[in-house]
Parts: sequence; structure tokens; C-alpha cells
Amino acid sequence: MCGIFGVRGHSDAVALTKLGLFSLQHRGQESAGIVSVDAGTARGVRSMGLVSDMPLAPLADLHGSMAIGHTRYSTAGSSTIENAQPVLVSSRGGHIALAHNGNITNAGELRVDLEELGSIFSSSMDSEVIVHRLARSTAEKPEDRLADALHGVEGAFSILIVLGDTLLAARDPRGWRPLALGRLNGAPVFCSETCALDIVGATYERDILPGEIFAVDATGERSIFPFATKELKRCVFEHVYFARPDSQIFGGSVDRARRALGRRLAQECPAPGADLVFSVPDSSNSAAIGFSEESGVPYELALIRNHYVGRTFIQPTQATRDAKVRLKYNAVREVLRGKRVVMVDDSIVRGTTTRGLVQLVRAAGAIEVHMRVSSAPVTGPCYYGIDTPSREELIASNSTLEEIRSSLGVDSLGYLSLDGMLESAPSGPDGFCHACFSGDYPTPPPTDPDKLRYGCGC
Repeated sequence: MCGIFGVRGHSDAVALTKLGLFSLQHRGQESAGIVSVDAGTARGVRSMGLVSDMPLAPLADLHGSMAIGHTRYSTAGSSTIENAQPVLVSSRGGHIALAHNGNITNAGELRVDLEELGSIFSSSMDSEVIVHRLARSTAEKPEDRLADALHGVEGAFSILIVLGDTLLAARDPRGWRPLALGRLNGAPVFCSETCALDIVGATYERDILPGEIFAVDATGERSIFPFATKELKRCVFEHVYFARPDSQIFGGSVDRARRALGRRLAQECPAPGADLVFSVPDSSNSAAIGFSEESGVPYELALIRNHYVGRTFIQPTQATRDAKVRLKYNAVREVLRGKRVVMVDDSIVRGTTTRGLVQLVRAAGAIEVHMRVSSAPVTGPCYYGIDTPSREELIASNSTLEEIRSSLGVDSLGYLSLDGMLESAPSGPDGFCHACFSGDYPTPPPTDPDKLRYGCGC
């Protein structure tokens, strides 16, 4: 999962892009980058770490009215500067820059084909196959070149591309990842979530549609739909966890979706006799409020999050996840002491974070801890942009409900049903990918058993 942002036709394109990336920092914390185009010359800055870690001097050298940016969370591949985005290369047709959110499931096969044709790769990102395919296209129009490059590409992609003086935005035909279009003083602004429009003062216009390629250059704007129509498979986990609650994605409010998840959870898995309900902040706040509203159990702030520590789920290694849990949360003893509590979280993936939090809550004096999860059990890996690379890492894939409850050390455990989760979505239950919960994969899994081999750009 990554954050992408782009703007064309605004004199402050670079500054706007940096601001937008700050709003998308939750989508990736391993690296950040910006590419700008000024008078036909493209320049880029990439660095490891957060947007705030980007070097100021090189950023000051970026100018122009067109820019794209990226915050990276690697679902595959190593966390190195070579895999940071946006990618920027020179080709016979001019410069190419790319920022990608998603995961290409057949990147391995495409890469082998390109290498046999003489392509030399400089990274382990799956995204780089699109760059090489763009460079090989002989189509005249930029949007047709991108259509050529994406023909036969399987999996999830919401991408921003710079080809010469043209900015392109595209979304895969199944619409896995969100991509919004907004306006700022007439200039089109593209971003993964609408919260990035808010920070720059842009107005949301619409989503880039599944299967659409949207192009903007000096002559104006145009849109094509070059791909065969496919069944919608928007990622339901965006509503559950990844997106910010102040965003609108897939046509609905993330906050309202999470409150609906919490209300349904209270109906399906009540906790009679509980004194209070609290969230695992911050992604579960809205769900816990919904649970409280439906159940009548008072909502309290019982866990405090250190906001200067990144999201534990999207750390690249288990060792860093373990360390971040200890740094990230603290319990409010005055709230928890002597109480029977309901702890609401949006999901349990590996169980490590939850186990540590339960110990923290009990050490603060809670006499009963009832765990409630506002999603179905995660039982399978995701091949479309979420870091769940193997079933062995997933606690719900290898344990019964009672075994999970015992392992976590809680008095009771309740998950939201798959139907309840899907029916809580703002646009209704249809058109969502739920493969990591149900095992119903819309595409064949990667043929390479080690899906990290061709590292994802996001």
C-alpha cells in the first residue's frame, strides 16, 4: 500500500505535492519522493524515511507546474533507495516518471519476457515492468502508450505517469485501489485519498474510474477506457484499516463505514456486563464509537498512542513491529483499573500487536478484557498490495477461535462476520475484494512462490 499524489498546471506543483504526501504518510513510511517537470526537464528527489526526512536542498531545486509524489510501503521487495518512487528514467521518447499504488501479480512473467528482449532492471519493484513497457511502446499518443504498457498486466494498480509534458492517471479495471481527481484553481489534482485534497485546498470532483486512463497536457484533458470491463473488486480493507477516516473512498465516507462496522459488531458480538469500550487507536476509533453507540456501553480513551511512531502493521520486519508496539501505546490506568472492558480493533493479522496490548491493559488493572474485531478473520495472503505474504504468519489461518482467544489472553473474542463486514460498506456489499478473508481470489496467485522476488513499488 502506498500513497500517490500529482498535479498539473499549477505554479506551486512541488509544494502542493509535498503537502499532499504529508496527508498520505499513513499509507507508507519507508521512503518518499517527488518528481517535477520544468520547461521540459524532469528532476526527482527520493529518500528513505518519512516525507519530513526528505532533503531540503534538493527539494528546493525542484520547480515546474507539474509534479507527482509517492510514499512507499513495500508489500514486496527490499526497503532500499533503489525501490523508492517515483521512478524517473530517460528513454528514446523522453523522460518517464511513475508512482504506483498496488501490486502486479504477473510481474515475474512480464519481467522475464522483458529481460529476454534486452531490458535491464535497476530495482526489484514490480512497478518497473510498466516503465520498460512504456519505453517500448510505439504508440503516438501518451494515453495510448500507457494502454499498450498496461495491456496484459494483472493485479492492482492505481498509477500516476509523467510522459514528456503529459500527466496520466490510471486505475486497473477491477478498481482495487482508490484514486481521486480534484481541482485547485482549475488545475487537476490526483491522489490516493481525498484527505490529501483537503490539505492543499482542492475540491473533490470524482474518482478515476476502474479501467480509465485520464490524460492532461497543454491541449486539455481527455479520458479513454482501453481495457475489457471486469467485475469490480475494490479492497474492503481500505475501509476497515488503511484509509484515513476523514477520507472519501469508493464513493463513501471511511468514518461512516467504520462506525457501521462497529454497530454491526455490537449486534453480532455483544459483551453483556462490560463497563466500557475503547479502541486500539487510531484506525479503530470510529468502529469503537459505533460499537458504543449500538451497545450503550460508554466509550472511553483507555489507550494513548504515540503519534511520533509509525504504524506497526506496515513495518517491513517482525522485529521492528515488536519494538514499535512497546513504543507506540500506553494505557490510562485510571480508566481501566477494576473494569470489565471491551477492546475494539479493526483487524488481527499476526496477533503480535494484540497480544502485547492485552498484556498492557491487564497490567493497568482491567479485570476482564473482551476483544472485538470489526472485520472477519484474516485467513489468507493478499496479492494486491497488503503485507500478508504467507499463511504461516496469519494467526486466524492456523488456529481456531478458541485457540486465538487463549493465545491473545482475552476473556472472550468476537470477529465481525464476512457478510456483516461487506454489508457495512457505504456502497453496499457488492463489488469488493475480500480474498484475504474468504480465500476467493479474483486472479491466479503469482506463479513464483516467493512473491517478494519482484518487489512491489508500493
